Amino acid sequence: MTQFKLKIKQYFLLLITLTFTNFIYAQTAKEKSHTVIAKGAVLTKLSDQFSFTEGPASDKKGNIYFTDQPNNRIMKWSVNGELSVFMENAGRANGLYFDHAGNLLACADEKNELWKIDKNKNYTVLINNFEGKRLNGPNDLWVDPKGGIYFTDPFYKRDYWKHTSKEIEKECVYYLSPDKSKVLNVANDLVKPNGIIGTSDGKILYVADIGANKTYSYTIESNGSLGKKTLFTESGSDGMTIDEFGNIYLCGNGVTVFNPKGEKIAHIDVPEPWTANVCFGGKKFKTLFITASKSVYTLEMNVRGMKF
Repeated sequence: MTQFKLKIKQYFLLLITLTFTNFIYAQTAKEKSHTVIAKGAVLTKLSDQFSFTEGPASDKKGNIYFTDQPNNRIMKWSVNGELSVFMENAGRANGLYFDHAGNLLACADEKNELWKIDKNKNYTVLINNFEGKRLNGPNDLWVDPKGGIYFTDPFYKRDYWKHTSKEIEKECVYYLSPDKSKVLNVANDLVKPNGIIGTSDGKILYVADIGANKTYSYTIESNGSLGKKTLFTESGSDGMTIDEFGNIYLCGNGVTVFNPKGEKIAHIDVPEPWTANVCFGGKKFKTLFITASKSVYTLEMNVRGMKF
């Protein structure tokens, strides 16, 4: 065999190897994606009758509550597929989360407050200041296993505010103790903290710094303060959630799923200008509920949401 023919043969062998490798990689990536998304699942639009949807949260039965912030109301999507208004004049609620007693907690930034809403729709203001200074605007929150509340406090100037400037210069993450008697500033080195979620064992907290386009993980100390800070991924997020395997779901351009190591394993395209938030719900907690601009969507999953 001549030297020229040998080189041609080697070239074609290399080409075949690369093609096969790329095929295997593509198939592996596809399989990874389908491990979290149910086979044949289709993104379904439930409604587009809103001005801007945010803050989805599931109660213990799997019913979903979410906010239509510009219209100042909290909506409910039941496990039976019924959509209704849960509460009007909802304090311009943004992020929502249920506490262990079944009360709905709301980041009510009309007056920069954190609310507890009972089953009769009566609300209590849990906090509206830190060390005597008005909060910037509670945005998103998570309740730990002890009943303590972590919440982010970025500054997004609202047209319904009378004030135009901050009283607290830094945009921080706070922790309200389980007995609601103490509030700690647990992270003050972020640009604009937004989405937040923790693990069911209460050991790790994830915080999205949307201003720096990064998401971090923190170890949680016994008193609620945060310990070691680690870069989780070079991607920020608006809202976020977690599934039973510890995968993290980040929002913005659709929904992107990362495993606990920070590796991207799936992406869900959402045909809207912005995807704000996401959570699990439904009868089996295997329905992903997505708030995106003026719409809400669902997608059936292979995994369940984390139960607390």
